[in-house]
Amino acid sequence: MDRTQLTDPKSIRALLAYLIVWGGSTAYLALTGGDWVFPFASLIIFGLIFSGVIWFLTRKMNAPPVPVNRPARESHALLAYLLLYAVVLIGIWLGSIKEVIPEGPEQEWAVLGYKLLIHVGLPAAIILALGGAIRPLFDGGMNRKGFWTTLFVLSAMMFGLLALVSPSLKQIGALNLDPAMTLFWVIASWAWLSIEAGLCEEFLFRACLQSRLTAWLSSPVGGIALTSILFGLAHWPGLYLRGGPGVDGWSTDPIQVAAFTIATLSPLSVSLGLLWARSRSLLLVVIVHGAIDALPHTAEMVRIWS
Repeated sequence: MDRTQLTDPKSIRALLAYLIVWGGSTAYLALTGGDWVFPFASLIIFGLIFSGVIWFLTRKMNAPPVPVNRPARESHALLAYLLLYAVVLIGIWLGSIKEVIPEGPEQEWAVLGYKLLIHVGLPAAIILALGGAIRPLFDGGMNRKGFWTTLFVLSAMMFGLLALVSPSLKQIGALNLDPAMTLFWVIASWAWLSIEAGLCEEFLFRACLQSRLTAWLSSPVGGIALTSILFGLAHWPGLYLRGGPGVDGWSTDPIQVAAFTIATLSPLSVSLGLLWARSRSLLLVVIVHGAIDALPHTAEMVRIWS
């Protein structure tokens, strides 16, 4: 994805369409008493600042394209699977697994295995069944110019942001760990979340879905925009069905919950989608995604595993 693809008519229309959907979602939150302030922060931080940094850091990567044999057919199949995934596999069955297996390491391993199946195994099987190639989707891209700089800078930014806006440091400090053990658990959390959240979500949404939608729409920006809206909406069934009072974004109004997922999560997906489009490195996107979740989950990881 280069500058010309960013400013062509298709890209402008896709960007305007995304902003209309995001703006409508945020307006609905404001009109119904939901949190409309955080969506603006998310758009500014992830949609603008992080995306700008990503564009600059990846300027020399010259990533190869992802081959897509049947863009429309593969896109339709993955979109159908995404509906099943969001409503049944995540919205209902994931909660059932957590109810059946008591909280602890066994539950963590079971959830990880289940997530790898539905995020990686089944989407890969769909692409293979339609005659597509999956090997290019696992390209690490470590030898591309700027890979390591991009990895370190973005990961540091994610850690710094979460240290400021979340109570994670206070929670970790309450554990009274020595510095070496604190570092160990933060890194362990980063590694675990890079697989459970990073690999799972980025393989499905970026490597599989975004690459197919980009080819189908003949627009990298269109692929990013549509994938980002779907990324937000895919979190709606789980939040609405398994959430409750006190959970951010939950409401008895299902439309408000859907609006919340689009308004708050899609800007993050935009930045990760841009990172994928510019780098074509699944490894890079996976680790950066893991850096977003690492600190907030460190204290819980210590409690479960220690």
